[in-house]
Amino acid sequence: MSIVEQVRQRATAGEAPQRAPWWRSAVAPVAVLVVLAALPYVSVPLPGVLPGLVNSPGSMQLLALCLVFGGVALSYDLLFGRTGLLSFGHALFVAAGSYTAALALARPGVGLAAAVGIAVVVGVVLPLLVGAVALRVTGIAFAMVTLAFAQAGSILVLRNPGGLTGGEEGLPLDREGLPDLLVGVVNAPYRYWLALAYLALCWGVVAWLVRSRAGHIWAAARENPERVAVLGLSVYRAQLLAVLVAGLLGTLGGVAHLLVVGGATPSLTTSELTLGLLVMVVLGGAGSRWGAVLGGVLYTYLDNRLLELAGSDAVAGLPAVLRVPLSEPTFVLGALFVAVVFFAPGGLVGLVRRRRASP
Repeated sequence: MSIVEQVRQRATAGEAPQRAPWWRSAVAPVAVLVVLAALPYVSVPLPGVLPGLVNSPGSMQLLALCLVFGGVALSYDLLFGRTGLLSFGHALFVAAGSYTAALALARPGVGLAAAVGIAVVVGVVLPLLVGAVALRVTGIAFAMVTLAFAQAGSILVLRNPGGLTGGEEGLPLDREGLPDLLVGVVNAPYRYWLALAYLALCWGVVAWLVRSRAGHIWAAARENPERVAVLGLSVYRAQLLAVLVAGLLGTLGGVAHLLVVGGATPSLTTSELTLGLLVMVVLGGAGSRWGAVLGGVLYTYLDNRLLELAGSDAVAGLPAVLRVPLSEPTFVLGALFVAVVFFAPGGLVGLVRRRRASP
């Protein structure tokens, strides 16, 4: 048996020896993609769920933001869930994509395609640099090194060197180089489709990599890196590839976030974003594509809707014992996270799987 076959056997231990053809596993994602793509044509009110009709600009904006963070969470799960790397610096890649594209679009004659191309270059070089240094150590030391890189990026943005980053105000999106379809309130559905395309790209890349030789090495290295090394495979190179792909997808997520919200914000540079991504992945289910996307979408939706709920008259009229916690969205999200970790250690997807498996 070849080394690759041994790693594949190690990575798929406990699974059925014969897996379903890849196209069968694609049926459900494609069906969901078709449904989501049709939402801009749905003129149905969902009181209490969305701020207006499903295809209203406000609802499209919220849903687009949820899809963007669903994709970013999927990119983070490639590190944490698939490779077992606890990174506290993923926000650096997201912010790099957002600020790089914003700075490029602010230059005369630079269009969207060129800005995305420049962001892709940054999304390759920066993860390679961070990964090459951080992967020299393991465990909590790796997390601390990635955190140091992210903190350096956050400080750089807030210091606003040469007036490039806008400091605490961030950078507004220069719309001169954008296609007309991505500009204006009435074109919110097109930004929604852009966010959906980004999520689909992340899903496709992760699905392909997980089934590839690299994916089997990641799974084996997550469980027993020493055994992988004994088999003659480089754990360092495999993990560096994971950091590269996750960082590149995160960078593209920053570009998508820039186009959806209309600017680059310093909140993308903070470690709070990475911690939020960790919560998203654990909430949905680490190591699961459905879990990462579900966690990212649900967390972003609640984060936005609970903020609106906190200032509503309904909450203001409640007794203090209910009004105080409900007026703090972070408290509610934290309580939800604790409840999921306690009652569903495998996340929401793990809970569904256990219910299906139970007689």
